[in-house]
Amino acid sequence: MVEIQRQRIEQEMTKLLNDLDLHYLRKMQADMHRCAAVCCENKEASLEKVQKCVESCSVRINWAQSYVQTEMDHLQNKLQRCVMECNDDVKLKMGPNPSDSEVQKFTALFETCATKCVDTQVEYIPSLLNRMKANISKQQT
Repeated sequence: MVEIQRQRIEQEMTKLLNDLDLHYLRKMQADMHRCAAVCCENKEASLEKVQKCVESCSVRINWAQSYVQTEMDHLQNKLQRCVMECNDDVKLKMGPNPSDSEVQKFTALFETCATKCVDTQVEYIPSLLNRMKANISKQQT
């Protein structure tokens, strides 16, 4: 059961990343490469000026990639904290020497709690995606 939930959240996060990549990040990366190519074609510029020009071309995509990674890290951290809380709650309820039937009961309790954690994060992903798109769009202008 826990494996299914792990796969589910991974699939949703992958969809979010693919959406951002297709609609924003790839274009930004292509723009960066075109900009850098123009820098490199300038035969009048010194090596230092060309390198500074190339660096300035990558500022937006570097910011966007860092921003996306930070948001994904926050999402994963929230999920991990929630699941850890489920684990802590079950440990407190279980006691020192549980019987096999109690272990099964508490395992089911943990899985239910962990599934709720995943449900909460999956429900949050569309609004996170919209916020990320808005923030990345602001940086493109």
